[in-house]
Amino acid sequence: MDTHVKRAYRYRFCPTDVQAAELSRTFGCVRKVYNMALAARTQAWATQQERVTYNATSAMLTAWKKTGELAYLNEVSSVPLQQALRHLQTAFTHFFGKRAKYPRFKSRKKSRKSAEYTSSAFRFRDGKLTLAKMTEPLDIVWSRPLPEGTSPSTVTVSQDSAGRWFVSLLCEDPSVKPLPATGQAVGVDVGLDHLLTLSTGEKTTNPRHERRDHAALARQQRRLAKKEKGSANRARARLKAAKIHARTADRRRDTLRKLTTRLVRENQTIVIEDLAVRNMVKNRKLARAISDAAWSEFRSMLEYKAQWYGREVIAVDRWFPSSRLCSACNTLRDTMPLHVRTWTCDCGVTHDRDVNAANNLLAAGLAVTVCGAGVRPQRSTPDGQSATKQKPSRREP
Repeated sequence: MDTHVKRAYRYRFCPTDVQAAELSRTFGCVRKVYNMALAARTQAWATQQERVTYNATSAMLTAWKKTGELAYLNEVSSVPLQQALRHLQTAFTHFFGKRAKYPRFKSRKKSRKSAEYTSSAFRFRDGKLTLAKMTEPLDIVWSRPLPEGTSPSTVTVSQDSAGRWFVSLLCEDPSVKPLPATGQAVGVDVGLDHLLTLSTGEKTTNPRHERRDHAALARQQRRLAKKEKGSANRARARLKAAKIHARTADRRRDTLRKLTTRLVRENQTIVIEDLAVRNMVKNRKLARAISDAAWSEFRSMLEYKAQWYGREVIAVDRWFPSSRLCSACNTLRDTMPLHVRTWTCDCGVTHDRDVNAANNLLAAGLAVTVCGAGVRPQRSTPDGQSATKQKPSRREP
């Protein structure tokens, strides 16, 4: 069965002064239209209990362009403005489907600066991309080629907080096909000392990208705090701090991409733990380290790559006691403090905490796949719960 996978190829580019001004105007207009449409939909529901559709907001946009105070919306391409309304419609669809929170207004300082162009608003010929309202093509740094024989269906231009310009080309990639099936399965336990620990015993050292630039970032943030708000010096200092953040994020993303690609290529089944990272970062002592490890980003990369290449990712319930369970005899210990890295079971087997957890995750994931039920560990006081739904028991006084 042929699969058609659409991939976004992201490149840096250097706009001219005219192009930068045009794109900046487009970003501002996109943000304005999005916020006005969101306000109109919110007011309609609050006053009349009426849901405003995309077609209605599109008609509003036409009327806005005819007013004197919003006539500047005609100066930019209409396609990114229409795409902003479609994005708002998607946000409301996710909200009503209880998959997301209520849409929020875009901020000039905090929100991502981006504009999306469909095929009617750009021209891509001979490796040159020209956007609507522009006479010259973008000076793109082609760090890797696009798939042969394909052309982009959507182009997204963005600028990050560090001032870097990016263009993302969405196109079908015929080279992405399911890999040959293999019987290899692996359990993956994520951590802080070691970013990944596999059930095979292999450990990947946590590079701690944030710690590498922590001193430079702290120094630059102290300088930023001393600058007067709204001044040009503060803007320059903010840009320097943003570049350090961007460099750290790039290194982290590059590491995760390499790790996830290798796991997907080598294994047919990958078992991970369904961690509540949003709750875990509330721990003040570990919040910075957990955020730097980027466990959520690791999982998202692993899942979409597994879908591309015909692999399977199994997420074991977060309450499964993978660290406290002996992988040899299935005996469950009552407690297991974080500082305990090795422990010896009553059966005489000495375990490395992380390797033992990875082995237990693998066993539980395969058990759920085969029979649809979790593994039941031995307990001194059995409570009848499945291992994959096991919550830490409260000890009686």
